[in-house]
Amino acid sequence: MNQSPIETALSRALIRWSLTKSTAVAETPRSWIFKVEQNGRNFGALKILKPLAAAEEGRGGRLLQYYAGDGAATVFDIHGDTIFMEWLGGPTLGAPARNGRDDEATAALASLVANLHRPRPDRPDDLQPLRERFEALFQADIRAWPHTARDLYARASGIALNLFDKPMPAIPLHGDLHHDNILSSDRGWLAIDPKGLIGDPHYELANAFRNPYGAVKLAADPKRINAMADTFSSRLGLNRKRILGFAAAHAGLSACWDLTAGNSITADLAILPHLLSAYDQA
Repeated sequence: MNQSPIETALSRALIRWSLTKSTAVAETPRSWIFKVEQNGRNFGALKILKPLAAAEEGRGGRLLQYYAGDGAATVFDIHGDTIFMEWLGGPTLGAPARNGRDDEATAALASLVANLHRPRPDRPDDLQPLRERFEALFQADIRAWPHTARDLYARASGIALNLFDKPMPAIPLHGDLHHDNILSSDRGWLAIDPKGLIGDPHYELANAFRNPYGAVKLAADPKRINAMADTFSSRLGLNRKRILGFAAAHAGLSACWDLTAGNSITADLAILPHLLSAYDQA
C-alpha cells in the first residue's frame, strides 16, 4: 500500500534517528507534531513541516539550533523539512499569567529574553529582516479596517514607520515570543516556535503585551501595560517608549494579518487604544 507523504516522512525519520515509537500529538496549519521515543527511555519531538510553511518554520528551526538550548527548546537535528527536537510536556507561561501571577510571568519573560539575546557566534544567515515582516501593515488597505478603527491603523502604521526610520543594531529575534510559546521544563522556561527574524531587540517583547491567549481583559489593562513596560525596560536595559511603540505597531500588524485571513480583530481593537495611550505618555 502506498504511504502518504506524512507517513513516508515519519517512517524515514524513525529510521534516521533510531526512534522506536511515535505518537501523533497535533496537526497545525504549519506542521505535524509527534512525540517519539528512543528505546522507551528518551523522549523527543518530531516536527514535520507542511510545504507552505517550510521556509519560515525552517528558519525557526535553525534559530533554535543557534540558541543551543539556552532559553529555548534544544534541536537535535534537522533533515529536510523534519525537525528532531527536545520534548517539552510542561505547562506554558500562560498558565500563571491567567491565574493571578502575571507579574511572575512578566519577570520570567524578561529573563528568557535576556538569555535569547545573549551574543553567540555563527548566527543563521537566512533570518527575515524585521522591516520585511511589517510589509503587511504598510501595504494594508485601510478600507479593510472598520470605519471607527481606521485612526488606530493610521497611528500604528505611523509609529512603525518612525521606529524603522531610527533603526537600532539588528540581532536575531525569536519573532513570536508570547506566554503560550514558552513551556516549563526541568531547565526552566523555554521558548518554542520562533519565526527566525533579525532586527531591533525592542520588537521581541511586542507580542507579550497582547497575550496570554484568552486574557483580553488582562492585556487591555493600562496598569498591566505600564508595569510590563517598566519591567522589560529596567531588566533588559531597553528604551521604554520604543518597547511600547513596537507593542502598538505589532498589534496593528496582527490585526492586518487577521483581516486578510477573514478573522475577527476584536481583541486587538480592545488592546490597541491602551497601547497607543501608554506610548503617548511614555
